[in-house]
Amino acid sequence: MTNLEQQPSETVCAPQTGGAPGGVQVLTPRDVPLGGIRAMTVRRTLPQRARSFIGAWCFLDHYGPDDVSVTGGMVVPPHPHTGLATVSWLFSGQIEHRDSLGTHALVRPGELNLMTAGRGIVHSEYSTPATTVLHGAQLWLALPAAEVGTAPAFAHHAPDPTTLPGAVLRVFLGSLVGVTSPVPWFTRVLGAEVVLDAGARLVLDVEPGFEHGVLVDSGQVQVAGTAGRPGELLYVAPGSPDLALAAGPDGARVLLLGGAPLGERIVMWWNFLGRSHEDVVAARAAWQGGIGAEPVGAGAGPDRFVPVPDDPHP
Repeated sequence: MTNLEQQPSETVCAPQTGGAPGGVQVLTPRDVPLGGIRAMTVRRTLPQRARSFIGAWCFLDHYGPDDVSVTGGMVVPPHPHTGLATVSWLFSGQIEHRDSLGTHALVRPGELNLMTAGRGIVHSEYSTPATTVLHGAQLWLALPAAEVGTAPAFAHHAPDPTTLPGAVLRVFLGSLVGVTSPVPWFTRVLGAEVVLDAGARLVLDVEPGFEHGVLVDSGQVQVAGTAGRPGELLYVAPGSPDLALAAGPDGARVLLLGGAPLGERIVMWWNFLGRSHEDVVAARAAWQGGIGAEPVGAGAGPDRFVPVPDDPHP
């Protein structure tokens, strides 16, 4: 998904201290319309002034459940990305993905689509005609500085559900409860969906060196004793070997994100992630100068961004 804010501002995201081990910080979302009058509104919890990162996770949009007959669904024509990976995770509906690598794939509920932009990629996303209710999350992972020039790539994974007492997990990145995703990443990260039964309490063994975030999708949940409501992101600082989740009377569904602190400063503008203002300026110039170009080299010049094959929109 592209960041379609009308007047995007350049944001410098720097590492932040997380407070005492075991402390929980509640991050509230802000509403951002994607598009024009018939915009689909998303709830954005990362980045914000209070926190820029959770591990390498640097961007989190949470949307729906949206009736696409009212919102128009997701219509995001070809657009560029650099220096990051997009992670798409759906709870309902389907999204059609195309990119400049020639990938044509569907994003389905409970399945991971991870697109690594590296030095530059172009992609599009459209909710499918069969979709009536669209509901999910779009996340970005920041590439470490040493890998920002890596080649673009695409990965898909449908994790099997793991049943625990009072909960079902799907681990789509990293490792949890002895389950490891086969999808590689450049830093140590964790991504999992957790569905909790009504009144369930779950204590998960986690990496004590990781910082964690729990995005509440539905229901009410307590994270290490701190209550969270739908749309909120609860941040847990590194230092604890376990993470306690407790669901309310209606159960809960959350996304659990984690990772070793990135420890780097990034600059983000629109869909470009760099390490300096100059990085962003160069990416913007390449995108504007390369629209409609054909691939002719290694991706450093005007061929850095090339068309998406067979896309219905310019």
